[in-house]
Amino acid sequence: MLSNFVAGLPKAELHVHHVGSASPRIVSELAERHPGTVPSDPDLLRDFFAFRDFAHFIEVYLTVVDLVRTPEDVRYLTYEVARELHEGQSVRYAELTCTPYTSVLPDDPARGMPIEAYTEAIEDARVAAERDFGLVLRWIYDIPGESGVPAADATLGFALDHAPEGLVAFGLGGPEIGVPREQFAPHFAAARAAGLRSVPHAGETTGPETIWTSLRELGAERIGHGTSAAQDPALLAHLAERRIPLEVCPSSNVATRAVASLAEHPLPIFVDAGVVVTINSDDPPMFGTTLNREYEIAAELLGLDEAGLADLARAGVDASFAPDDVRARLRAEIAAYAR
Repeated sequence: MLSNFVAGLPKAELHVHHVGSASPRIVSELAERHPGTVPSDPDLLRDFFAFRDFAHFIEVYLTVVDLVRTPEDVRYLTYEVARELHEGQSVRYAELTCTPYTSVLPDDPARGMPIEAYTEAIEDARVAAERDFGLVLRWIYDIPGESGVPAADATLGFALDHAPEGLVAFGLGGPEIGVPREQFAPHFAAARAAGLRSVPHAGETTGPETIWTSLRELGAERIGHGTSAAQDPALLAHLAERRIPLEVCPSSNVATRAVASLAEHPLPIFVDAGVVVTINSDDPPMFGTTLNREYEIAAELLGLDEAGLADLARAGVDASFAPDDVRARLRAEIAAYAR
């Protein structure tokens, strides 16, 4: 069965959020530590994670963010997310999108934690995850777009002045509607000048112009989601020609109503146009999915066999910012497994 093949297939995960990866088990533990608005019963959490639309998803997401209040919470979350990426999913490398602004809270230091403590917590978990699980973690620091330029200023400072060893890229998440990408151009320029890669979300809940703006103004090297690219043949041709990958997250797009159904997902349009695609899980427990399941969905949408799935896994490795030795090792693992 393809599901068995997928479960053992060595994989890279490039679009997965730090707090958004908190499973009901992890959220339950955090809710026990900080009683309040989030139920600690895992069964009740499943109803809590039932999203009406993208705006409601952001609301629920930020409620979970509020449970991560101490460096100990950050370390616990990070290590346990790594455990769940490793166990049963064969994820060997992951670029975890972190939003330090929502933990440091520079405008409310009484509630936030020092950036130094945040950095130490994620780095301690990163080292432990590689030691205990063989999982290589790297960080993407992203701007929470809903918090505007002040959040961008702070996030850039965290990335440049307090960079953790595993930091590889600079991103932009949160809602797109009402959050023009152009305002963050100076921040992305500074991050790129410091050697960080540009990986903004774009075209998830807005049209193709948001993707064009991210390419032109933010120097995007990969696009998070990019769902609306399917509406613009010129954009598809540009992405294909420049080999700019889309980080595709099918279940997420349906859960947030960015796409009406899996059957209508534009993944086949991307592939037919020659665009490089990687398959990812975004906020997997919140959307009731796993990276394994996303690969199975891709196989269904694209009519893939085992060889096709191995090619998808290789595309994820090739689009990653992993060190050369890690990429070479993962390619060899995939080839050996596929044989």
